[in-house]
Amino acid sequence: MSGFVEKPEPIQVPGLVHLHTGKVRELYQNEAGDLVMVASDRISAFDWVLPTEIPDKGRILTQLSLWWFDQLADLVPNHVLGTELPAGAPADWAGRALVCKSLQMVPVECVARGYLTGSGLVEYKETRTVCGLALPEGLVDGSELPAPIFTPATKAEVGEHDENVSYEEVARQVGADTAAQLRQATLAVYSRGRDIARDRGIILADTKFEFGLENNDTLVIADEVLTPDSSRFWPADQWQPGRAQPSYDKQFVRDWLTSPESGWDRASEQPPPPLPERVVEATRAKYVEAYERLTGTTWS
Repeated sequence: MSGFVEKPEPIQVPGLVHLHTGKVRELYQNEAGDLVMVASDRISAFDWVLPTEIPDKGRILTQLSLWWFDQLADLVPNHVLGTELPAGAPADWAGRALVCKSLQMVPVECVARGYLTGSGLVEYKETRTVCGLALPEGLVDGSELPAPIFTPATKAEVGEHDENVSYEEVARQVGADTAAQLRQATLAVYSRGRDIARDRGIILADTKFEFGLENNDTLVIADEVLTPDSSRFWPADQWQPGRAQPSYDKQFVRDWLTSPESGWDRASEQPPPPLPERVVEATRAKYVEAYERLTGTTWS
């Protein structure tokens, strides 16, 4: 059992129809048929959306995605139409709301890995493969791979695990042409992001993207891109294969939840407890640091 500890009631805005509540984002449709995506300050861990929010997190994710969309514009089109607030929207939506194209979403999490960790490491230890791709012997947690790999997963509902699948399975699900486009775009965007991050002293270990089709044929990158919620960013000067790496993400949250202090049993069906203020502050600081190091601008 997992999901939302306390599922929020979506804000109702005249002229907008609420479509979906995700882990972090609320999705609406406006009268023109475009989507309005609003990033909240919610945070999830271990498939639970926690009861405690991280101040500014939604704005940081939105502004960082917009910055990355600019860096990637020559590689793949994105879904953003504008950032103006819809009439009647709450002032709190400023900086966290995007008006986006309505796309035919491809039901695949497009994951690129340049380093071995997470679920890829688990699979590698068992089979020396990730998503059916054979890898060399002797790799450890944090090892750089010989070349980036495309390791797709099926999209899961809130509270469920995404499941790694082979490229062949993706081709069966979405067609050979679309699968080839997904792999090419995923690896191209990852490689651009990796190089930009490296210039700023950050390792982009892995990341996941979502794509949709416009007019049934043009592949468009959607949702968020290269944020601490969708990517593993490691400080390059602390990289040391063979152990878990320090990271710019919600590791403070995971560490506290699994510590004796939290009193939470991850294996139980009980929801996790609220986060203490110091964990909230430390997590917010990591998101801000990632934004500032990547963009070269000060968060305000």
